[in-house]
Amino acid sequence: MQDLALFFETEHFIETKVPGTYRPNTLGAAIACSTQSGFNWEEADFIIVGCNEWRGEGAEADFGNGADAIREELYRMYYWHRDIKIADAGNIRLGHSVEDTRAALTEVLAEIQQAGKIALVIGGSHDLTLSQYGAFKKCEKNVVMSVADMLIDLEETEVVNHESFLLDMLTAAPNFITHYNHLAFQSYYANPSMVETLDKLRFDFFRLGRVREEMEEMEPVLRSTNLFSLDLNAVKHSDAPANRKGSPNGLTGEEVCRLSRFAGMSTELSSFGIYGYRQRHDRQNLSALLASQMIWYFIDGLLVRKTEAKLTNRDEFLVFNVAFTENDTTFLKSKRTNRWWMELPNKMFVPCSYNDYVIAGNDGIPERWLREQERLV
Repeated sequence: MQDLALFFETEHFIETKVPGTYRPNTLGAAIACSTQSGFNWEEADFIIVGCNEWRGEGAEADFGNGADAIREELYRMYYWHRDIKIADAGNIRLGHSVEDTRAALTEVLAEIQQAGKIALVIGGSHDLTLSQYGAFKKCEKNVVMSVADMLIDLEETEVVNHESFLLDMLTAAPNFITHYNHLAFQSYYANPSMVETLDKLRFDFFRLGRVREEMEEMEPVLRSTNLFSLDLNAVKHSDAPANRKGSPNGLTGEEVCRLSRFAGMSTELSSFGIYGYRQRHDRQNLSALLASQMIWYFIDGLLVRKTEAKLTNRDEFLVFNVAFTENDTTFLKSKRTNRWWMELPNKMFVPCSYNDYVIAGNDGIPERWLREQERLV
């Protein structure tokens, strides 16, 4: 990887701490930081990048230092995942304009992408998702994108901001988004005509109630995801009080940690962003604690990811041949992780759940199978 120091602030969070601050076996004692001697990008499995840019929510937005507030809680946690090597690159230097900051973040994430590493972005407003996608676009890689947000940011605005960035991403040409999933939106804040239009494009939308009731069904969604972006407003306000525009309804802290673990388990995912943390509105650091726990569970998922066998190694899978509604297909179940895949008529295997297997075994058509077929037409 090239030297990316020019894109980052000169002082790293770790430099503000007295040596020996973190106990042995904590993340703070184990994470490699870019300003430390002997730092090597190549040794890391995934790299933390902070970005405190908020001007996507308005020119007068308060920057704060949310990324370091999350680090403060994360570094205190114990390091249970010795096989996962973590690096912390520090915080992106804020540009003269929000576009400058996004461009710098895109350059850094593209470099991480090209190096085959996983990037974790923390802090800032949700429009920084543009930089996550920009890294794939710069590398000319197709991307399956998933977003968890109580809102669907498709408003038409004069400038691209936190309310409209999805419209810019989904309609810009050339476009590298092959599929889009939206998790945990709240219908009373979503324009029904817009959702119907995107549904016709075969994009998938999962209401908050469905995500909560069928959490295990979200794992296959994230297993096929390359880019996952999560706005903390998907979490109900009582569990994430720093989200000043939050709703009394939403995902619980436990549920959002499960989604983070699912993301880590995905062998396809290379970019994860956690946005919407407003330090000045946090109460007793509860939201920073939640964000740090999400990261811990993401790391836990990465450990599962490392143990999963490749689909080509059939000795590591149980094979089930099923006939349903005049279709013959094959289901695979991993002996290592108990996860499921199903075969489409084009002989491709896609992630699925045990419930899909049960439906097919009862001569029904799994909705996931049908939606995948529609996208192939």
